[in-house]
Amino acid sequence: MTRSILIVSGKGGVGKTTSAVNLAAALHGFGKNVLLVDAALSTSDVGLHLGSPVAPINFHHVLAGKSKAREAIYRHSSGLKVLPGSISLDDMKKAKPENMKKALSQLRRYADFLIIDSAAGFGKEALHAMDAASELIVVTNSDLPSVTNALKAIKIAESMGKAVTGCIVTRKKSKRSEMSLRNIAEMLEVEVLGIVPEDEAVNDALDKKDVLLHAYPRSKA
Repeated sequence: MTRSILIVSGKGGVGKTTSAVNLAAALHGFGKNVLLVDAALSTSDVGLHLGSPVAPINFHHVLAGKSKAREAIYRHSSGLKVLPGSISLDDMKKAKPENMKKALSQLRRYADFLIIDSAAGFGKEALHAMDAASELIVVTNSDLPSVTNALKAIKIAESMGKAVTGCIVTRKKSKRSEMSLRNIAEMLEVEVLGIVPEDEAVNDALDKKDVLLHAYPRSKA
């Protein structure tokens, strides 16, 4: 049975897309059949991370009814299957988030794991992505605003009957002003699945237009 895992965050800038891209790459590296989907319709950055910002057919076209889902699947040079979004403002306007559940359901036949990058926050596209996924992983930094918004995302997901697998704490700096992992887990009432330290290699990999795991496999992050 395909696991459809949505990577969410209550606010932008916490490392959600980086987490989604590298989690998909890691699962692929372990020999899993993975499809990475860019469902962040207003901020489609997966292609930028992978060095292919423009795709002839993309998820926006699928949601607009112009293309079939299978036509928008590509293979990264690493072998990872990717369904990218569009950076075109015109494509963003034409895409219909309400078609997301149907589209993602059709994609289940192409992989054992769907790793879905969603829009940050709680707008219409984020809520439709939540409704379409079977489980969620929440990404947060260790500051109070990030954790507070992560809690909102968890509560919304739970109100929709979705399973929250846990959270990933990213950009950890080990400063005294940061919330402790124990406090984060207690506040969110979910398991802390992993910690990703602040690391300049993340930006260096993006500059190289490559996945962090491939560009800097020995980096702290």
